[in-house]
Order: sequence, then structure tokens, then C-alpha cells
Amino acid sequence: MSVGKKQSVPSIAQSEFEARIARAQELMRAAGLDALLVHSSEADQGNVRYFSDYWPLFECAGVLIPADGEPALLVGPESGAYAHDRSKIRRIYQLLEYREPAEPDYPGVDVDTFEQVFLGHCGTLPKKVGIGGWALLTVPIWQSLQSSMPATEFVRAEDIMVTLRQVKSPAEIECIAAAFRISERAMQVVLDKLRPGASEYEMVGVAQKELYFAGAEYEGHALYVLSGLSSAHAISRPTAHTIREGEMVQLNIGARVSGYSSSVGRPAYMGRMPASVRELVEFGLEAHHWTVERMQPGTPVANIAEEYDAWVKSRGYGEYLLYGPCHSIGIIEVEAPWVEKTSTYELQPGMVFQVDTFFYTPEGSCLAADGIFGLRWEDGLLITEDGNRLLSSEHLECIEISN
Repeated sequence: MSVGKKQSVPSIAQSEFEARIARAQELMRAAGLDALLVHSSEADQGNVRYFSDYWPLFECAGVLIPADGEPALLVGPESGAYAHDRSKIRRIYQLLEYREPAEPDYPGVDVDTFEQVFLGHCGTLPKKVGIGGWALLTVPIWQSLQSSMPATEFVRAEDIMVTLRQVKSPAEIECIAAAFRISERAMQVVLDKLRPGASEYEMVGVAQKELYFAGAEYEGHALYVLSGLSSAHAISRPTAHTIREGEMVQLNIGARVSGYSSSVGRPAYMGRMPASVRELVEFGLEAHHWTVERMQPGTPVANIAEEYDAWVKSRGYGEYLLYGPCHSIGIIEVEAPWVEKTSTYELQPGMVFQVDTFFYTPEGSCLAADGIFGLRWEDGLLITEDGNRLLSSEHLECIEISN
């Protein structure tokens, strides 16, 4: 049963998409770039959706932004009509290089080439092009760019995209906050229905039903209902495994609203927790609160990461730590920048993070005496002018599921 009425959801205005293009052009000119070409896939829609609101399906996509002038959306041979209906960018080109991975030939289909796109849209072949989404750039696209424009210098432009996306606008924050509200609704329904005998798939279905009923456009990520040994996985997918009494269940439920993701993570134990399980669950929650308290504006994030690692080890739980303690969230549930010892930035108002507190028991470790398990506490956190604000906070407690 749903826990409430369907809610209206916020969105990003056309004027904000246009302002993003203008800001990108300022950064491009400062970097000496003639053009910026960003890429996205169905799995990581971030850069393309940021500029166009277009989310590729099967095929990949790009956005071309000249240093001066209008942007263009680049899609594959099958996506033309879909792109025209969804994109905030009106000029659209279809290129064979953006086709789906099965690489159909599309005989008789009229497509553009990179040379035609750059000459037609920029007026000339650029001398220096920044690439955003470098890790998403496919080999066919890369080879075609090089062969079409052999005299052009291509450079990484991830710094431009991080600068643009790391501090969220008020409208973005509204979308993210709405996604977290929906996620907490779905988490409540899952906790209400979670019982021994249900499969992981079944509980994912319960969550999905509530997410969509409440107004989500999609899941914010692949939903986690990971029980037993799978609860110790930092990254995993649910299976047909039947949830049993005496198992830990790692729950991560996330909604996507108008392109923006969320994720709420809670560990739930089936029955009464043994002492070894409760010890790590309670320490994980303490570590979660430790991080929230230290995420303050103006703080160098490398200090937080270093202090977190040292604090966990000083408490005797270093062997149960895989990573931590935070990463940014926005269009993608895990996006740059991370909070790491190698980070070189300070927290700013408008940044939004996932406080992602994950611990697990390696085989042979002391706390694995009652079986291998893992746990994740995860919540959204907005950095404000005078501190921070949790975007999700329900069930920050030891959760035991009784029959």
C-alpha cells in the first residue's frame, strides 16, 4: 500500500539550460577552447542532460558548444524524433558514430559527419576542442573525430564540467530534495513489507511501485535489496535469493526527479541482531553522524577524508572500511567531486553530497563470527551558508525486522 498521495515534482526551466550554455562558453574561452564536446550514455546521462535535458536510450549522445553561438545536440540514427520532442537544444544532428553498440549499418539513412557538423555549426574546423565525459567517449567516436579533424587538438575538459555541476542551483536543489522525499516514502513501504520468505526481486518491485506512484521519472540507480552474503557487496545487484531470518539486508532506494537522483541507504536485520552485528551497525551509524557534523562550508575536503580514515582506525574498525565518506550527487547518483584524501577543493554552499557510510566484515575478521555481512547508511546532505541540511533522515536507528 502506498504511504501517501502522488506529489507534484519540480523541474528545470528553459532559461536555466540557456544560462548553463552561456557559463560553459565563459569557461571555454578562459581555457582557450574553440569548442566543447561532451558525451553521455544511457547509464551516465549527466553531461548531455545537464545542457539539453535529453537522456539517450540504447544509443549515446553528445552536445557540441562553440565558444560563440548556439549549441547542438548530437544523436544516433534512430533518435531523431525522440530528441526533437525532448531536447531543450533545438539544433540536432544525427551521426552514425552515436549508434547503438550492435552497430547496424542503416543503409539508406541520411546521417551527418563530424566534419559536416563542425563546419556547418561552427563555420570552421576548430583548433582546440575540449572533451567532457572523457571516460564515456567510445572508440568509434574518438577515431572518427581524429580522422575527420586531424589538425585539431583534443583535450580533457572534465574540470569545466565539474566547475559547472558541483554547485547546484536552487532549482536543482528542489529536484534533488523532491527525489529524496520520494525515496523515503518508498523506503518506508519496503520496511513495512520486508519479511522472511520474500525475494530480493520482490522487494525491489515494491520499491519501484512506490517510486513511480509518487512521481519519480525513474530509479535514481539500480535499487539495492542485498541480503545475506550480498549485503557485504559495496556494488551489487539483487537476485532471486529468498530473504531469511538472521540475515542482514542492505537497502538502497533512490528516485530520479526531472533528471536528478537520490539514494537512501539503511541496513535492516531480519530478527534480533547478534552482538557482533549490532556493534558494527551502531558504529556505522556513529561514523555517519561524525561525517555529517564535519561537512561544513569552507572546510578542505581532504582534511575530512584524512580525519575520517584516522578516526575509524583509532576506534579499531579499520579492517571493516572499504572507502568513504562522501561523494557528490546530482544528475548521477555518484558524480564528481568525491571527498577523498587527494581532493583539492573546499566545501561550498549549494554543493550536495551523499554521506555514504559503508562497512563490511571480511572473511576471518572478528565481527564475521556470526556470518559475513555488510551495511550502508546513506543520506543526502546539502551544504548551506551556515552549515548543512540532511535531505533524508528517517530511520537513522538500528532496524530489526520481526515476523
